[in-house]
Amino acid sequence: MQLLSDRILNMAQSATLAMAAKARELRGEGKDIIGLSLGEPDFNTPDFIKEAAIQAINDNYNSYSPVDGYGDLKEAIIKKFKRDNNLTYTPNQIVVSTGAKQSLANIAGVMTNKGDEVIMPCPYWVSYADLVKLNDGIPVEVKTTIATDFKMTPEQLEAAITPKTKMIWFSSPCNPSGSIYSKEELRGLADVLVKYPNIYVVSDEIYEHINYVGAHASMAQFEDMYDRTITVNGVSKAFAMTGWRIGYIGAPEKIARACNKMQGQITSGANCIAQRATITALNESPSRVQYMIDEFKVRRDLILKLLGDIEGFVTNVPEGAFYVFPNISYFFGKTLRGKTINNASDFSMYLLEEALVATVDGESFGNPDCIRISYAASQEQIIEAVKRIKEAVS
Repeated sequence: MQLLSDRILNMAQSATLAMAAKARELRGEGKDIIGLSLGEPDFNTPDFIKEAAIQAINDNYNSYSPVDGYGDLKEAIIKKFKRDNNLTYTPNQIVVSTGAKQSLANIAGVMTNKGDEVIMPCPYWVSYADLVKLNDGIPVEVKTTIATDFKMTPEQLEAAITPKTKMIWFSSPCNPSGSIYSKEELRGLADVLVKYPNIYVVSDEIYEHINYVGAHASMAQFEDMYDRTITVNGVSKAFAMTGWRIGYIGAPEKIARACNKMQGQITSGANCIAQRATITALNESPSRVQYMIDEFKVRRDLILKLLGDIEGFVTNVPEGAFYVFPNISYFFGKTLRGKTINNASDFSMYLLEEALVATVDGESFGNPDCIRISYAASQEQIIEAVKRIKEAVS
């Protein structure tokens, strides 16, 4: 009898976590690795949020929380959705989870049946495809290119739809490309979807506030899409709270209640102290963390300028998040320091071993011609990392 399930044997390891683990291993050997692989702000959680957590400890918040989150946290989320996105939700439409990744896992678990197709514009976040496959769904990749800023067009969406299409999953701002769908671009996609009333949208907006071009747009803002959109968000990126593990959804009530049921059998409620701190984070104006966004923009401009001086790196200008996603297919088939580069995975591993810089290959994101470079690092680290990359490929 086989020890491990087919489910786990067929699941890919998270590429971002795998690269981070490899980088840690090399650091353990004494090598000076610059990590540009993880999607994690290098800022500390703001003091006003930490103070709220300390107060919660002193107030003896130590018991199991409601499965779908504290009532006053759900009210803070409702307030945030209205203030920042002009979206109106009720408490029964909100579910708080242990990170936005669990929110996505809940959605896949409660909505996907065997053979259901889920459209994913490429590139997409690494876990999307495996979460769908885990629930016997079929990811349908829609290829995009750097020439269109990695955004799916209405024509591409229409062409990807079949009678088996159940959902479309995308992030805006996008991980890994940093692309942002404008309100007009989302409306174009919505105009296609209104013709197919049984298709639901999962809109991952975790990078919402890390936006360099202006107002954020949500698919649920359109009246004809509101009842068919699950909006996923959390506090990890904008508030530098990755380890606090708080994500949430605003969704049609039937879907939210199903996610609550699913979560009740898996983890139950999220960490009680982190929930109390999140209330404070969400009740504050996003302007409290603007200093982080301002610094990310400086770093974006810096890394684009530096990468622009390396032959073979083709970049666009990401509008949000903290990644660049250069096309590096120029190097395919070339031999660098005795190593042949056949694909993005080879190239990313070459940079780790020869330049001592950790990145992530784009194949894991559905685009085999690119690599993802995080600029959630100091300007000094970015300058040194790109210097090493340039020397390694020259």
